[in-house]
Amino acid sequence: MYAVIRTGGKQYRVAPGDTLKIERTAHENGVVEFSDVLAFSGEEGKFESELGGAKVTAQVLGEGRGEKILVFKLKRKKQYKKMQGHRQNFVEVKINEILVNGQTYKA
Repeated sequence: MYAVIRTGGKQYRVAPGDTLKIERTAHENGVVEFSDVLAFSGEEGKFESELGGAKVTAQVLGEGRGEKILVFKLKRKKQYKKMQGHRQNFVEVKINEILVNGQTYKA
């Protein structure tokens, strides 16, 4: 069983017990709740048609910053070079349960 959620402008396929790094989001007491559930599958090849009130809860394991990404721009023969770096903030979460149509699915 798995669910597809949307957070931080990206979509993730999650199952109970999975750990993943997402964009930094606000969380309370180390718990994050995702209410934007796009799809849910309880068994292979079948999807739920009603997702009203579906949500995914996760526990925050930690926060950090990703690896540095270098952006290098060059226009040859024009003496133009520009180097820029970026490190994206993230939150590492562990999926605890998926709630769909009054049923809970835990790890």
